[in-house]
Amino acid sequence: MDKVMKYKIIKTERQYDKYCKALEDLVFKNLKKDQDEIELLTLLIEKYDDENYQTPELDPIELLKSLMDEHKMKAKDLVNILNLSKGTVSKILNYQTGLSKETIRKLSDRFKLNQEAFNRPYKLKDPINRKYRNAALMNTQKKIELPV
Repeated sequence: MDKVMKYKIIKTERQYDKYCKALEDLVFKNLKKDQDEIELLTLLIEKYDDENYQTPELDPIELLKSLMDEHKMKAKDLVNILNLSKGTVSKILNYQTGLSKETIRKLSDRFKLNQEAFNRPYKLKDPINRKYRNAALMNTQKKIELPV
């Protein structure tokens, strides 16, 4: 007697929608006995998402600007969310200052994203920081040596 598997690798949009609905129903019921099924469906759905809905890798500032646009936010909204000055927010959005660890934490909490989304290297445009290859170094004190 052949045993029929309840779930298989997702290959079609229709199957994807069906599995998403099944997952939603199981999560809504919130029964302990369904935990393995929930985990399996989540895994299958994430695999399909990764293979079919790959978003282009945006640098953290492009991502932030995109999220601001999507949420109809302005720079002044970031001032309140991040508890930073208008000048600092402007420098961040204009690639003159990188994102601090605290700022990354606040952004990932606000937009419900993994911190890794904001914690990727990107080029800065500020003359003082330009020599550094990525923005991760931006929050370190830099000694500017003046000729004597």
